[in-house]
Amino acid sequence: MIEVRPGGRRRIDRVLAPEYVADLERLDLTEVRARRDDAAQEETDLSYLRRLLHGRIDIVRAEQKRRVEGGSSSVVERLVEILSDNAVGPAPAGSGRHQTLEPSRAEAHRRHVEALVSDADLSDVGSLPAERLDLALRTYVAEEASVSQRRREVQKVVDLLNDEIGSRYRAGSASVDKLLAAERGEDPTD
Repeated sequence: MIEVRPGGRRRIDRVLAPEYVADLERLDLTEVRARRDDAAQEETDLSYLRRLLHGRIDIVRAEQKRRVEGGSSSVVERLVEILSDNAVGPAPAGSGRHQTLEPSRAEAHRRHVEALVSDADLSDVGSLPAERLDLALRTYVAEEASVSQRRREVQKVVDLLNDEIGSRYRAGSASVDKLLAAERGEDPTD
């Protein structure tokens, strides 16, 4: 389960701290953007972690189904089909956003997911006893629910920060011309 530690130093601790979005109107636009970008990176990492968990959930469910139905092909032989079943077609409305960032902690997330069920080796899922599969599925589903909850919380933070940035543009206190000049390394006051 992803715990948020008040006063913690991890990005998720900072992003989900109440003070992260308190008094946004007092902050410089550059700081609001930096916080938005930081929160967006956390959202990307949580989305990646969710995808890893979904893959494992799909593998375990496919093996359970194969055992019930008596299929002859192994899950490993059908891996591409299993993992692509939920990846085809548009995402349900409200289920996600277009991610423009790459996960910053992909290897750490992979190790985290592997450690959740250390004795459930999914590379040989067909040899696992039913009770190990059940435990793996329950563990992965519980972790996915926790990650999804934190991701929704982070998305709310990103939305608040985007709303603040948008309101500054609408009010005229921020300018696209100044943003572009700053990105080009020019003095935005010229």
